[in-house]
Amino acid sequence: MSDPALPKATGDNGATKRRLLPRLLLLACLGGLGTLLWFATRPPPLLVQGEVSADRVDVSPRVSGRVREITVEAGDDLRQRQVIAQLENPQLATALIAAEAAVAVARADFDRVSSTRPETIAARRADVAAAQADVTLYLDAYGRQAQLIRTGNTPQARLDEAARNLENARRRQEAAAATLQLAIAGASAEERALAAAQLRQAEAALGQRQADIAELTIRSPIDGQVTSRIAEPGENFSPGAPLVSLIALDRLWITFNLREDLLRGLVIGSRITVTVPALGGQKIPLRVTMINVQGQFATWRATRATGDFDLRSFEVRAEPLAPMPGLRPGMSAIARWEAKGAAR
Repeated sequence: MSDPALPKATGDNGATKRRLLPRLLLLACLGGLGTLLWFATRPPPLLVQGEVSADRVDVSPRVSGRVREITVEAGDDLRQRQVIAQLENPQLATALIAAEAAVAVARADFDRVSSTRPETIAARRADVAAAQADVTLYLDAYGRQAQLIRTGNTPQARLDEAARNLENARRRQEAAAATLQLAIAGASAEERALAAAQLRQAEAALGQRQADIAELTIRSPIDGQVTSRIAEPGENFSPGAPLVSLIALDRLWITFNLREDLLRGLVIGSRITVTVPALGGQKIPLRVTMINVQGQFATWRATRATGDFDLRSFEVRAEPLAPMPGLRPGMSAIARWEAKGAAR
């Protein structure tokens, strides 16, 4: 015999479920609506755009000249000290010849004052010998006159004349000896110093001219790539006028300009991850290497008289942790900047 209460219980459960279903649907709708409102009212992530930069060098001559030959094209990869162009300057070439001649003259003058010709020394020795012979001659004559004066066979005047001639001969001998020593010693110390200074001056002028001539060969100061070539053969360039422009691809960095309220928690050495659209959105990890304040012209100005403040802008520079093939200056880099200053 079946229990008459069972059909009644089954009917009660169905009615309960029918009453709960609208409530569950209402709760689900309210939850979904709350989620949508939360996402709608949540502030969007701050996207910061940076730019890839690199060292740029405008290669220019130090001296003026006409381009005789240029050996590079835009896009060429160069090594340091590689020849870029060859200039020519006839005035510098002529000045170099004149400087070489001036050095030769100064060196000859220095050699002249630093030594004496052997013929001159031989002549001075002959003068000394002749003066010595005169002394000997007049000494004998004085001896004879002195002997005669004792015997009374000559007047006193003859003896005085012989003594005077002997004294003169001795003075001439001393003068000849001094002249010989002067010839052997050469010029004075002051004359030698002057000649040496003039020689150094001429050599310095020659070195300057040689340096100017060497500057006519234009070489690459860095390892880099040619981005533009301004010079063409036959053109004249003055000092400082760029011939070509180079960029150093071996050291790239990314620069961001941020308000100071976004720098919280950011220090030298912080890690940042950016995406580069030009590389298909590839993510690149960076390391912050510089945080530098910009000028007053880059200050964010408050729009309210009270309750707000002017904010300075800072330049943040970050370098890739590893070399990135394909990364070039001018490309954009996008970073999601979190509230605490970390980028993801």
